[in-house]
Amino acid sequence: MAEVELTNFEVSLQNLMISLEASNHDEAKYQIKELHPGEIARLLEAIQPKDRAVIWPGIEISIQGEVLKEVNEDVQSQLIGEMLVDDLVKATEKLDTDDLADIVPNLPESAVHSLLLTLDFKHRERLNKILSYPEDSAGGLMNTDFITVRPDVTIRAVIRYLRLLKEMPVDTDQIFVVDRDFNYLGSLLITTLLTEGPEQMVDSLTNNEASKPINADTDESEVAILFEQRNLISAPVIDENNQLVGRITIDDVVDVIRDQAEHSVMSMVGLDEDEDVFAPIFQSSKRRSVWLGVNLITAFIAVYFIGLFEATLQQKIALAILMPVVASMGGIAGTQTLIIVTRGIATGRVTSANIKTLINKEVAVSGLNGIIWSIVIGLITYYWFSDLLLSLVIALAIITNLLVAAFSGAFLPLALTKLKIDPALAGGVILTTITDVIGFVAFLGLAALFI
Repeated sequence: MAEVELTNFEVSLQNLMISLEASNHDEAKYQIKELHPGEIARLLEAIQPKDRAVIWPGIEISIQGEVLKEVNEDVQSQLIGEMLVDDLVKATEKLDTDDLADIVPNLPESAVHSLLLTLDFKHRERLNKILSYPEDSAGGLMNTDFITVRPDVTIRAVIRYLRLLKEMPVDTDQIFVVDRDFNYLGSLLITTLLTEGPEQMVDSLTNNEASKPINADTDESEVAILFEQRNLISAPVIDENNQLVGRITIDDVVDVIRDQAEHSVMSMVGLDEDEDVFAPIFQSSKRRSVWLGVNLITAFIAVYFIGLFEATLQQKIALAILMPVVASMGGIAGTQTLIIVTRGIATGRVTSANIKTLINKEVAVSGLNGIIWSIVIGLITYYWFSDLLLSLVIALAIITNLLVAAFSGAFLPLALTKLKIDPALAGGVILTTITDVIGFVAFLGLAALFI
């Protein structure tokens, strides 16, 4: 058998765990000393809390802040809890304002107070500006590190100004043009600076179309869509008065996309994307038990409807054997539609304007699949039980449940979104209940009528 080649991360994790298991803590600290903060963060998330407590103090305080911004919230809270207030301030004071804004809510009040005292007035104002916006908005996502110029200067003057700065903010592909009141006028691409004549005026080269500003109240999911559609590296953020308040860069949008993907997967089973994989047993059990309780309620709803047909089930045991087939087929078909529509809403491709067309399409797809698979299941049932009526009943029940499942899977996400309920979180449970109940009622109801 060919050996499976391990990735660099797997090798690093394997070596780290060997050192930790051998209580060779000095070797473990040495192994991560030269790693990038993002790699260290990933390793910390992959080991137990007790091992993190050993490793964390050995990481240089100059990069602890960079590590803190990369780990999920549960792990971040643990690591912050391991630190003294003075160390927290030293670790976080040099972070970019947007990264600092993400960490501040998890810091103890004493650390926040001390941290604010280390910031100059300008940086403190920038931090307060970001914190004034919701975390999941463009304002909460933006950073305030950007370059502005006036429209009435030459390219030569701009280049001289940039040289005086010595260093430009990360991912600077454009500088922003504002008037004396800081109203946003447009942007000037770095490529334009390099290719146009030095005597050209900024005003004549300002790009108003390619860099349309994003309102600070825009939801982060919409920001991600705009970056995808416009192929942006950065984008200006304005407030309700057209004042330039910040910019969003592609690295922040990548984090949003990753978080949304994790949220979609984890929410379908009632879990939090920020949950620590190695959280204490009691803590994990407590979180999951709530969702298990919800599922138990929905299960009893389905059982109640089955109980209505107790006499029918007692007459023909084959019905009990075949019931799961009807429910399962409806559940799968409905889930397929649910995921497609939920994803469509998240990416902005599905709205109330086109949902009717999509519902019709999904019902048609399920109707066609229902006919095909009802014939297959009907033939298998007839071969198994030699009962033509039973075969017809299950075939009709399959078609009915698939049609209802498709309609529910398409309609539910939009309805839940309008009710301000996350469809990724609640859609699956509601849909399963619907397909189970409809499947059982259709199958057993038709059986009670015809068999």
